[in-house]
Amino acid sequence: MDENVPRQIAVGLRLRDIDVLTVQEDGRAGIADPEVLARATELQRVLFSRDDDLLALAHHRQKVGIDFSGVVYAHPQSINIGDCVKDLEVIAKASTLEDTLNQVQYLPL
Repeated sequence: MDENVPRQIAVGLRLRDIDVLTVQEDGRAGIADPEVLARATELQRVLFSRDDDLLALAHHRQKVGIDFSGVVYAHPQSINIGDCVKDLEVIAKASTLEDTLNQVQYLPL
């Protein structure tokens, strides 16, 4: 989870037995977006964000061919927290790392 994701989303996913790691829990609060995406890739985790800058970074990496483990993006005004949790649960349970590699997925589904 990117730093700007509401805590309730991580809590909701954990209640559904989804393995979640926040930037804060990883001891990397305040690091720059390229480092956040690189860290998620290093850990082989899909990164969830509501940050337009991180979305632009993922698109740039797609364009120039730099691998990343995948990004799920939700504009803060496009989906409520409950629906966000439900959609992220579907992605987590139905996707493999190979499915998400170098991909950007948008919420709502």
